[in-house]
Amino acid sequence: MKNIKILVLALTVVGFYNCKDAKKEADKVNTEMDSEMEKVAEVVTTNRISMLMEPKSDSEVSGEVSFVENDGIVTMTATFTGLTEGEHAIHIHQTADCSAADGSSTGGHWNPTNEPHGKWGDAKGYHKGDIGNFTAESDGTATVEFSTDQWCIGCDDENKNIVGKGLIVHQGADDFTSQPSGAAGARISCAGLIQ
Repeated sequence: MKNIKILVLALTVVGFYNCKDAKKEADKVNTEMDSEMEKVAEVVTTNRISMLMEPKSDSEVSGEVSFVENDGIVTMTATFTGLTEGEHAIHIHQTADCSAADGSSTGGHWNPTNEPHGKWGDAKGYHKGDIGNFTAESDGTATVEFSTDQWCIGCDDENKNIVGKGLIVHQGADDFTSQPSGAAGARISCAGLIQ
């Protein structure tokens, strides 16, 4: 009888430790699953548009541009070749149509909130497409980076959604005062922002 009690006690102790090990293993699996779910959620919350810029107005300006949205911030990164040295304006325009030889098929600046044209962030107003100016090097190359929480990629807010818009590089610089578009000159490169 004493041996049976000892055997039952031993089995109980072994079972307790086996349950404890099983709980540790289950906790480890749950932690790994949580980590994988976070990675999936990160992928779901990241949107991207990538496209090539095409020359317009008899220019040789081409390039690559991407828009990436992550955690409510859209970052535009663009690289260009074939530019003349100096300042050039870059704007988001109303439509993704680059069919016109002079880029005019993109319409005017994207301005969903009906503000006056101006420098990005100006208290007097600015268009959601008024990205601003960038400088091309003597070899005709340039890189532009711009980030904002005032854009989104494919969201339901038409005051923020850049999908279906056009991206234009101009021959000259934006003066930030001339209405309605900053007197930046010819449209020399174009891309349609289509997801």
